[in-house]
Amino acid sequence: MKTERILQIAAAFGALAVVFGAFGAHALETLLLETGRLDTFETAVSYHFYHSLALLLLGALTHLFPEKKRLITSAWFFIAGILIFSGSLYVLCLSQVTWLGAITPLGGLAFILGWVLLFFSFGKGNQS
Repeated sequence: MKTERILQIAAAFGALAVVFGAFGAHALETLLLETGRLDTFETAVSYHFYHSLALLLLGALTHLFPEKKRLITSAWFFIAGILIFSGSLYVLCLSQVTWLGAITPLGGLAFILGWVLLFFSFGKGNQS
């Protein structure tokens, strides 16, 4: 994946995080309060936004360090994490399909792997 694509995805995910946050705070607030899912929705938006910013950082880092291929893999894990972690929580909050909570940890694992790969991208003597 090219630097420009990572930055575009980061921007799109960032915009969606703002949209979902506003939608949850206004249009969905009554529903989320009635179902007891407001905190869950806020968690989904928070992690969505944090990792959109992390993708933005990765876009900049891949531009500065194109030889570090782990940065691209890290970006893929953050993308997967947003889709699986935040996505499953959004759907859970709106549909009340509780089994979706079972896949949410896979998104969390993707986030962790993304951060670990970012860490190891800058180890001593690391060129990958």
